[in-house]
Amino acid sequence: MSNYLKIAGASLLSLVIGIGAGLFVTTSAQGEKVYELRIYKSTEGNLDNLNARFRDHTMRIFEKHGMENIGYWTPTSEEERDDTLVYIIAHDSREAADASWAAFIQDPEWQEVAEASNANGQILAGIENKFMVATDYSPMQ
Repeated sequence: MSNYLKIAGASLLSLVIGIGAGLFVTTSAQGEKVYELRIYKSTEGNLDNLNARFRDHTMRIFEKHGMENIGYWTPTSEEERDDTLVYIIAHDSREAADASWAAFIQDPEWQEVAEASNANGQILAGIENKFMVATDYSPMQ
């Protein structure tokens, strides 16, 4: 009887560990932090206006909707330095990114900011974006 209890106990412990590990792997895969690289091209002469919109409004509104500001850059190459903004934001998961963007687009404050910044014509000519996850050797882990 004692061996039976040991075997049953070990089996139950293995089952609990296995289920727990399975839940962890499933949760990690679905809830993995994602980084979003975005490259914005401004219309001619509007990079300063685009930067002002981010500096004065957009970054704060991103945070309001769960988006983490990681960094903002302008390229140094002659062909991009006058019209390109590159930035990275982070989201708790891909699903969180979708929800954050949906809420951001519907935010009345953002709509007002976008309308005001485009009052004299569109300041943004195009957007490119990529979602990324950190590698196992990334310092961001």
